[in-house]
Amino acid sequence: MNLPAELPPRPSEAHALAVARTLPGDRVVCTTTGRGQAARALAVERPSARVTAWFLDLHPCTAARATWSPPPPNLAAECVADMPSGPFDLAVLPLAKDGEAELSRDLLQAALVDLAIGGHLVAAIDNPRDNWLREQLAETGETVRVRPAEDAGRRAKAGTIAYIVQKTREPAKVRDFSCEVVFRDRERLLTAFTRPGVFAHRRIDPAARHLLNAVDVAPEARVLDIGCGSGCVALGIAARDASVQVHALDSAARAVDCTRRGVARNELANVTVALESEGRAPEPGSWDLALANPPYYSDFRLAELFVESARLALAPGGTLLVVTKQPTWYVEHLPRMWASVAREEVKGYHLIEAVRP
Repeated sequence: MNLPAELPPRPSEAHALAVARTLPGDRVVCTTTGRGQAARALAVERPSARVTAWFLDLHPCTAARATWSPPPPNLAAECVADMPSGPFDLAVLPLAKDGEAELSRDLLQAALVDLAIGGHLVAAIDNPRDNWLREQLAETGETVRVRPAEDAGRRAKAGTIAYIVQKTREPAKVRDFSCEVVFRDRERLLTAFTRPGVFAHRRIDPAARHLLNAVDVAPEARVLDIGCGSGCVALGIAARDASVQVHALDSAARAVDCTRRGVARNELANVTVALESEGRAPEPGSWDLALANPPYYSDFRLAELFVESARLALAPGGTLLVVTKQPTWYVEHLPRMWASVAREEVKGYHLIEAVRP
């Protein structure tokens, strides 16, 4: 992976960093809209501080670590489902105006809960006319101070706004943003868990339902669920036959957390789950079936990663089954390295099947 040694932070992170520099704190936690630039800068500038960069996805976490080489000794990168344990004196949260609202609420609450009394939360967003973020912070009952971009120093970017909240008391109410989703697969009712930031929150995705409907698994089959999300597909397949071995993997820490919770709730002993950003499966070349619902963004780079991961994992003659709304890329690219490529359309989705030669 060839990455530039330095990249400037995105506007909201630059603004949050500029404001954070004006505040005290030796126990610091930062989220990021990029590669943890704010966390790295604060760690360098405060060598006696303990700075944690919190990631929800392993892809940006790995990229950040690569650009930190060597990282400051007081900087840690953690890819975990929940905010690393505090208390913290300073929490720095850059947000995106087009981000998931419930995830932003969840992160803001986590930061306030883990702040020490007297600690500061800095939240910035790439919308200079923002009202939404300010309203969320005001609902905490704490005083909200506004820091427009022009007041934050030369490194802050235009088109952003930042806020400071100093914690004076513990939150009166802490909301649980997780959700249980009950769904039927054949004759069995199953329970999955979802959280903000997990695909798909508060529902079973129709594409997952199409995958489940399309699959018949032989006894003792070895099945790989690449990009498992909340785990509905893995749970459904595993619940059909205890002799089937299912391995679910995802780069999102919360997806892995939700899938593990679903495995425990449904008492499935034949599922393993892993946090994995490169799509690596244990015992490559030995799996019978790989299932995937790749995301549509990133110009199919992630789809290509999913497909290559399946190719390396499957045994010769093993099958890849992908569900998508955009089949053209698969139809054009899979025949180069796969056999028996076939496509079927079901209610606006396309099921792409291919066999590893």
